[in-house]
Amino acid sequence: MPVSAVPPSRPAPRLDETAYDRRRLRQWLAGDARADGVSRRRLLTLLAATATATVLPAPHPARAADTPIVKPLPPEWFVRRGTNAETRWEALRGTGHHTPNELFFVRNHTATPVLTADDWRLRLWGSGLRGAPGEDRAVEFGYDDLRALPAVTRTAFVECAGNGRGYYTSQQGETVSGTSWTLGAVGVARWRGVPLAEVLRRAGPASRAVDVQPRGLDAEYVSGGESLGRVRRPLPLAKALHDVLLAYEMNGEPLPYDHGYPVRVLVPSWVGIASVKWVGDIEVSAQPLFSPWNTTFYRLFGSAYPQQGSAPLTRQTIKSAFELASGATFRAGQDQVLHGRSWSGAGAVARVDVSTDGGTSWRPARLHDRPRADTWTRWSIPWKPGAPGTTHLLARATDTAGRTQPDVAVPNTQGYLFDAVMRHPVTVV
Repeated sequence: MPVSAVPPSRPAPRLDETAYDRRRLRQWLAGDARADGVSRRRLLTLLAATATATVLPAPHPARAADTPIVKPLPPEWFVRRGTNAETRWEALRGTGHHTPNELFFVRNHTATPVLTADDWRLRLWGSGLRGAPGEDRAVEFGYDDLRALPAVTRTAFVECAGNGRGYYTSQQGETVSGTSWTLGAVGVARWRGVPLAEVLRRAGPASRAVDVQPRGLDAEYVSGGESLGRVRRPLPLAKALHDVLLAYEMNGEPLPYDHGYPVRVLVPSWVGIASVKWVGDIEVSAQPLFSPWNTTFYRLFGSAYPQQGSAPLTRQTIKSAFELASGATFRAGQDQVLHGRSWSGAGAVARVDVSTDGGTSWRPARLHDRPRADTWTRWSIPWKPGAPGTTHLLARATDTAGRTQPDVAVPNTQGYLFDAVMRHPVTVV
């Protein structure tokens, strides 16, 4: 049943990643943190200090697929973007709250590895597990071992940090680097798996543990002619113990190959890079950890930010999208119902306002989901197009943390976290 807008409620407690990052950097300067695969230049930029990067041994090898993406990518559902595939919003019309697996966007650094559950192992290791001082312990779980543990089911979105990046250029005239996603690098699924906290508890974390770092089994990522190793990104232990999931099912089915089979990490409401696919090992460290994915990438750089960049990106921003093709055509005087979805990493979406005249006037949309954190809210609004011509549809969301989409997104060089109201072009005939 549709529900009306709800008043803002107290947002869920969140980790202060900025303060945590400052502590990480101070500890690295003192020699108490490790920089794994991060260039000397990058760390000098971050802290104006010196360090020697180390490289971890690779886990058991992945078998690459013949093509970057395994599942079919019909053009009426997806826009292909190199090793990635963006979902067309018009394809989501009428699909329900959860994005069907076959319509879910794909974000790959390399190619989808085709793995088998029988061969898969999850290795937890590092100085943050209980053991003698200076000794690195290791604990392994097989696929059946993981599935035998107490499981939970959670509805949550996964979204690339660069979702909406193309609008920095097309709507704001900014030059940014990276894949020019529109708004289709997001999807909501019903995930089932084991809380990472449960697996960590059984592995035996030491009181000195501070960071965990999941690492994928896809091929090593090469950037600028340099191999950066397998995709990996540290998480503070406090976040790992809070709501992170080791997921093995997606919408009631085993994970598809392109979405992390046999097991992936799910970090609700955080940027997608944190939800490492095809996870093969997790380092539990008594030292703060750095990787290219929280130093060179997934920080904000640009004139609005410190020279060394922002703290590593964590929570996603707020966005809205119409379930409608760009440039769609409507007949003048004919009653229509516009549909869309809004979501936020800071809390539930409590209100959505829509403009059908390019932003001159606004009306509240009708919400079709009771607002919940970690997922989107579907909405609709009636519209009778007037005189023929071109116009823009706009949707502006407000969440329970009090954030509202701005008219202009603050630019950054890598085009992350676009949150401005998107101007959706349509034609009335």
